[in-house]
Amino acid sequence: MTFTHTSRLFKALSISAVLLCTGNSAVFADEIEVSYKTFHSHVRKLENDDTQALRFAFGFTHIQSGKLCQINSARISTQKQQIPLEISSENRFTIPSEKALRLADAMIYIDVSEPSNQCDISVQLETKPEYNKRYYSFEELVFIKEQYEAFFNEMGSFLSFMMPTVKGLVVQFEDQSYTSTMENGYTITQGTLTLNEAFFEAGKPINLPIEPLRITALATN
Repeated sequence: MTFTHTSRLFKALSISAVLLCTGNSAVFADEIEVSYKTFHSHVRKLENDDTQALRFAFGFTHIQSGKLCQINSARISTQKQQIPLEISSENRFTIPSEKALRLADAMIYIDVSEPSNQCDISVQLETKPEYNKRYYSFEELVFIKEQYEAFFNEMGSFLSFMMPTVKGLVVQFEDQSYTSTMENGYTITQGTLTLNEAFFEAGKPINLPIEPLRITALATN
């Protein structure tokens, strides 16, 4: 499986955020209010060299359709400033890791089109944009794979019974219908290219026909 917001691990990691969003925080009409500290509790897990290529992207899943709720706008709010957050085409956003925001008890306000009580927090682990490109040396792919392995190993210190094993990488493209066979024989199917254990045993680079959207972990429990 790929390591996304649907994985059991992220459900475990996100449980405090879900409780805060649906229980202890205030939800008004189509606006969701969540403490900055809730999101930062995830982001801080990546603040080391072993996971420097990774980031968390946040969204909200509609509890009936399973699709991401449409986010119209999002902002970080403190008594002194309002910081707008960029929303991706997939209705996800990232947050900066700032000690000052945590100390200021900042809040994050997310305006959604759907009824806010139908949207549950969703957390996705992915590569940072600067690691998404067309050509990858084999060493670069090993580096990204090791980043995911390092994350799982660190989380395994208290969630070892749920830890998946990284078996490779999944390259995802923005167009989910995109299909192409590359020169090396690997096939992109419906916007996804899987680099499994056999690929890493071969030890070869890849030259993609178009730039990917992200790279996630190919993991199994």
